[in-house]
Amino acid sequence: MSETIEWMPDGTPYSPRFADRYHSENGGLDQARQVFLAGCGLPGAWAGQTQWRILETGFGFGLNFLVTWAAWKADPARPRRLHFISTEAFPVTAHDLRRALPQSPELRALATQLAEQFHGLLPGVHRLAFEQGQVQLTLYIGDAQAQLRQQMPTADSVYLDGFSPARNPGIWDPHTLKAVARCCRRGTRLATWTIARAVRDALAENGFEVTKMPGVPPKRDNLQARFNPRWEPRRRADPWSDAPALPAPEARDCIVVGGGLAGAAVAFQLAQRGWRVTVLDQAEAPAAGASGLPAGLFAPHVSPDDSVLSRLSRSGVRTTMQLAHTLLAAGRDWQHCGVLEHRVESTDGLIGLPRDWRLEGPGADAQPHPGQDWSRPADAEQRAQAGLDAAAPACWHRQAGWIRPAQLVRALLDHPGIAWRGHCHVASLRHADGSWQALDAQGLVLGEAPLLVVATGYGSDRLLPAHWPLQRMRGQVSWGTQAGLPADALPPFPVNGKGSLVPHIPLASGGPGWFMGSTFERGHDALPPSAEDQSAAHAANAQRLQALLPEKSAALAPAFQATPRLWAGVRLATHDRLPLVGPVDPLRQPGLWTCTAMGARGITLAQLCAELLAARLHGEPLPLDARLAQALSTARLGG
Repeated sequence: MSETIEWMPDGTPYSPRFADRYHSENGGLDQARQVFLAGCGLPGAWAGQTQWRILETGFGFGLNFLVTWAAWKADPARPRRLHFISTEAFPVTAHDLRRALPQSPELRALATQLAEQFHGLLPGVHRLAFEQGQVQLTLYIGDAQAQLRQQMPTADSVYLDGFSPARNPGIWDPHTLKAVARCCRRGTRLATWTIARAVRDALAENGFEVTKMPGVPPKRDNLQARFNPRWEPRRRADPWSDAPALPAPEARDCIVVGGGLAGAAVAFQLAQRGWRVTVLDQAEAPAAGASGLPAGLFAPHVSPDDSVLSRLSRSGVRTTMQLAHTLLAAGRDWQHCGVLEHRVESTDGLIGLPRDWRLEGPGADAQPHPGQDWSRPADAEQRAQAGLDAAAPACWHRQAGWIRPAQLVRALLDHPGIAWRGHCHVASLRHADGSWQALDAQGLVLGEAPLLVVATGYGSDRLLPAHWPLQRMRGQVSWGTQAGLPADALPPFPVNGKGSLVPHIPLASGGPGWFMGSTFERGHDALPPSAEDQSAAHAANAQRLQALLPEKSAALAPAFQATPRLWAGVRLATHDRLPLVGPVDPLRQPGLWTCTAMGARGITLAQLCAELLAARLHGEPLPLDARLAQALSTARLGG
């Protein structure tokens, strides 16, 4: 359920849970600037750095984040990337964020951007991106101690905030402060407004040198501390310790093999961090393989137990939408329009959502579950527009839509730090003198760099270990123009289930078009498909459409009888249908990484996987739950 907020006569938000007020705007601004920002030596401490990582306990209404973001924007010596990590057990709603917008025009504009992304905050990790990805807010929703122990980010500065120790003792207890200390490097500075003796003692016991400083009125004192333990700090061993030592900035060259969604996403994320990236692709133009799908869907996966794939897909959708907002033209290249899912294989009428998302009874809409920001039962109007009866198992994915993958690939590659080279068929790889070489079939060197990332989709299996359980799958999509169809012949939104229909997509010819697919032909990789295979694919897609939209499918029956046009591509998948992200063999093949095997979910997952790869390389906060990152790790395939 969403957190309940009450409002005091002066407009200050009040928490009934903790029987305490959040900061008033004026007092909060002074505290954010003087206690936290200045108390951690900022902005001076981050001057000239490539990145700066701030950890906060207690996000509240985000005032400390907004003030820090504004300071970053105003600083000509700011770091290339600002990471702000904040824990919050009881997040407020976007509606309440907007009600508490700061009066300062500068902060108000930033707070509006924050509120636009402040949705669907289920327990776990959420990455919100601003300033073309250069400012990243990572929210840990849940118990602070548990989240910090699980995620183990490295912090350069720490803001200890939240309701007072008397009102909310858990966020200040010794175990939580020990978890904070484990996230610090020697020299990390910490600031807080409380001078409670128990807090001072716990910080000292965990390696901080604590100093009382003059406070912000009406408080007389506050605390500043520096992590400088008498012992050598020892970080818990974790699966990310295999990242290589980064070369000096002037030597950060990388080869990415593959010019589709995965390869372009990796190249973009590394270029954003200052790498010079060369993308090698065997085709003459980017997105010539499976990423050349004319139009596809991004939508979360749902399951009653909120499985790994369900949680992973939500993180992927958020990342994809953030990049699409930044790089693409809405209505032409993509559209955040929502997607209806008809669960055609359901035998009991259930729609597959976790039960606690499907709030029922009085008051359900007054305090909606944050899961409903993602998916909820389809309403009567949506079912009617899709021609489904009231008993059909269907849900509405609010954070979903359609996209042209090839347009996204081109936008990602249009970065000054990326050089794309076509007609480069990489037949083998060779490690020599600390660098990786990509070789063609004749053994000629196509490219060389200390870091090489294999991201060629189904071609990756030729360059990766033979024992990895990878499988090729051909997919075929039927498509055609909507010219001559009645306006209401097709639903106004995409529909997925077993197969998907994506209607109303602007075609190069000028009119709207429809796309129906896709087949899943395991073990098939012949392109182009034979005439017999194409005919079978059209028949299979027509059958899927009939099951997906029994009433609406009649409108496209003549098109299928006249044989619509066909698109075909080959995907690569693992045995567990999850992508592979990480080093191939960090001990014997240092500097060789991969980001591949997206299966049928490349649109949803490629951007998230690329950001995960870049975060691991750079020691950044992970963009998703650490357990989900482990589920994608190449380490799960063994040596």
